[in-house]
Amino acid sequence: MQLKAPEHQVAGHIAKDGKPGPLVDDKGRFFKPLQGDSRGENEVKFYESFSSNTEVPEHIRRYFPVYHGTQAVEGSDGAAMIVLENLLADYSKPSVMDVKMGTRTWYPEASEEYIQKCLKKDTGTTTVSAGFRISGFEVFDHKELSFWKPERKLLRGLNVDGARLTLRKFVSSNSLSDIGSKPDSAFASSVYGSSHGILTQLLELKNWFENQTLYHFNSCSILMVYENESILKGNDDDDARPQVKLVDFAHVLDGNGVIDHNFLGGLCSFINFIRDILQSPNESAES
Repeated sequence: MQLKAPEHQVAGHIAKDGKPGPLVDDKGRFFKPLQGDSRGENEVKFYESFSSNTEVPEHIRRYFPVYHGTQAVEGSDGAAMIVLENLLADYSKPSVMDVKMGTRTWYPEASEEYIQKCLKKDTGTTTVSAGFRISGFEVFDHKELSFWKPERKLLRGLNVDGARLTLRKFVSSNSLSDIGSKPDSAFASSVYGSSHGILTQLLELKNWFENQTLYHFNSCSILMVYENESILKGNDDDDARPQVKLVDFAHVLDGNGVIDHNFLGGLCSFINFIRDILQSPNESAES
């Protein structure tokens, strides 16, 4: 089995200080290190519960990575890893964005120390003000013909207007490394607005979250991806293959019959941001 580091990881844990990072193989699988504390155990518990839960509608399952169990991997000190579907395996030039959802990222049973740590980050970013924060993204720059990824430090400093601008940059054709350039939102209609686009998928998720009381998705992210190769070649909108997936389930708790208002509120806010871009795609280019 040939394993390598993923090329387009934009958020989450990376290999450092001797600890293994995520890996991918050539069979479309993603190996995520199992965190040694309760977070790893909790994520496995969620995947096993979700995979077998007959109350989850079939059309909703496509928004979650396929779970292939856990596995000890050679070359990573025998560390156990969660084996998942590699969401980017079929993309040639993917543009990817990780958006952490909710107006708070801590969970009720967390320690006071952890809550304070989360509160500091939540209030210092757009988590509280917008109901979500952009954790990381990478886009294929059509001018430079290379991938561009901003530093996480830059993203942590975004205010609400900055988040709106970044969501425009994610679907723009003009040079992104130039901080002063105004994004043209050239791909907004094909990525955000097509019949199978991001907005349609988010609305389908919203419909489920308005009723589901199975789980509370604390500190969970929405991953958005689309194929730049098709846009470069001028293909049909459907070839951009925009996709929404939920990821990061280390802090998921049982819903106990209560709607997950934290995630739902963030999702509704995020939908409004996407909708605004579709309604005025040239706003930033003209201002």
